[in-house]
Amino acid sequence: MFAAAPFAFAGQSFQMLADRALFWPRHGALIVADLHLEKGSWYAALGQPLPPYDSHDTLDRLARLAAETGARAIWCLGDSFHDRDAASRIVPAIADRLRGQAAATQLLWIAGNHDGLTGGAWGGAIADEHVVDDIVFRHQSLPHESRAEISGHFHPKLRLTVRGRHVSRPCFAADEQRLILPAFGSLTGGLAATDAVIADNFAGPYQAMLVARGRRLCFPCPGRARDDATASRTLRAR
Repeated sequence: MFAAAPFAFAGQSFQMLADRALFWPRHGALIVADLHLEKGSWYAALGQPLPPYDSHDTLDRLARLAAETGARAIWCLGDSFHDRDAASRIVPAIADRLRGQAAATQLLWIAGNHDGLTGGAWGGAIADEHVVDDIVFRHQSLPHESRAEISGHFHPKLRLTVRGRHVSRPCFAADEQRLILPAFGSLTGGLAATDAVIADNFAGPYQAMLVARGRRLCFPCPGRARDDATASRTLRAR
């Protein structure tokens, strides 16, 4: 069974999932960001062969969470594919899995800066952003957005020392208005949740959060003063 903790945001009740996802019971929506499907085949094309299983593993986890939560919809918040040519490399088995998932749930692809969504939607719908109950869902946070916002793009990670060992875990980053999801993809890297590039998306202090043993653990992040220069910073494509 999926590990989750309740999470209130923008006047709505969500479940924050340990496996790098968010579930919105009111709409039966499983919300994920940055699947980066076909990242392994992208590396292979560059002469760095990796086992070609990352897309299968990511879709395995996605399907399992959809089944366990009873999700009626899956909203993918951008960079679902690693590059704009990913569609040309997807093998029939992966394409069939995407079409099967779209048949089982309402699959929504939010466009990201990496996506090759022009290659097809595999039965899902495509949008630049999605607004539900006055919350805007998009790939990358907009510094001057006045509405509540849920996004991805930055792959936040939390670095901790546990019993003398240094560990790094994907995490959520949020204040009262903005929530940045961790990357869901199996081969995705990450950026420290306290990095200035992430802090620039928040007006002040915020929290890095993860779920462990059914509890939401919160770690304060100091934030930083925003000016015109820092507000315009964006993370370069990884």
